[in-house]
Amino acid sequence: MDPSLSALIRQLDLEQLEVNLFRGESRHLGSPRVFGGQVISQALVAAERTVDGRLPHSLHAYFLLPGDVTAPIVYQVDRIRDGRSFSARRVQAIQHGRPILSMIASFQKPEPGLEHAASMPEVPPPEALASYSELVERWLADAGPVPPQTAEAMRTPGAIEFRPIEPQNPLRRVHGEPRQAAWFRAVDRLPDDPHLHRCILAYASDSTLAGAPLRPHGRSWWQPSMIVASLDHALWFHRQARVDEWLLYAMDSPSAQSARGLARGLVFDRSGLLVASVAQEILMRDTGPARSA
Repeated sequence: MDPSLSALIRQLDLEQLEVNLFRGESRHLGSPRVFGGQVISQALVAAERTVDGRLPHSLHAYFLLPGDVTAPIVYQVDRIRDGRSFSARRVQAIQHGRPILSMIASFQKPEPGLEHAASMPEVPPPEALASYSELVERWLADAGPVPPQTAEAMRTPGAIEFRPIEPQNPLRRVHGEPRQAAWFRAVDRLPDDPHLHRCILAYASDSTLAGAPLRPHGRSWWQPSMIVASLDHALWFHRQARVDEWLLYAMDSPSAQSARGLARGLVFDRSGLLVASVAQEILMRDTGPARSA
């Protein structure tokens, strides 16, 4: 198996310290801060390990502090409720004695019901698009001198492959519409474990969202003057999906104000079925000289 994906699977296999108490490790992805999607997915793992016979249908998380990539994260689960159909769990992710993330996840006993779903937008297939690694080399060549740490971070192989529909060079951003889309999948085949696929989908859902609210302003998270960070994250699981097969992530941003931008995302499988919805508010603070956007 691909080393990056194997490392992610090991990260999601949390160590149980005590009843309702788990510990996870982080992987360095080119930043001293822990990737938010990692904390969300590990918190979901912790919550799922305290629930039997019910599937997660939603989670709502707040990022409280930047995570330290060099230190383990302890996940404390509070069993808020176990009803006849639904269960609720609160998870605190703790480092150095302080919560870095607080999340509530809701679980439901499987049952039939009425169904409808949004339609997938028409986009080119992933096979017709350049890979992210190919795009990175083009972007670096086009950008001129780039700090070595930035180039290293952009080239760091990940467990998830993304293929943007209309790629923009994050080192030379231009103004555009507040929307974007990308195909994504795990870089290698995964075991047939729905729990693992859900948690890796949660991991991937925190990627690329910030681009949508930044696009209308010609900004990028790679710009030295920009402070970009996830403030919160909501995810709804509608249907089961395999994350080692291509999924389409269609994103838009209806508003930005007060140094915050709202991003929304819909995740479709290759057949066009809606499998998940995402919403996130993003800090997008420009610390450089004032510029018209």
